[in-house]
Amino acid sequence: MKDLITYIAKALVDNPEEVMVTEIVGDQTSVLELKVAKEDLGKVIGKQGRTARAMRTLLSASSAKIRKRTVLEIVED
Repeated sequence: MKDLITYIAKALVDNPEEVMVTEIVGDQTSVLELKVAKEDLGKVIGKQGRTARAMRTLLSASSAKIRKRTVLEIVED
């Protein structure tokens, strides 16, 4: 899951070296925190949150395969 979000985020931003994804693992749920450069935040979120919603949809579809809930949080520095 972490690799999927990292790959998508690096493809979207201007500063791919500043993309950082951390995973907090729980019993039933995992939380992925995505950090990008301040100027790339809008590219990751997209117009009206469409890009972020699409990333969350892909994440939920792939996490359903392993029967674990995964949540994406976009963290602002």
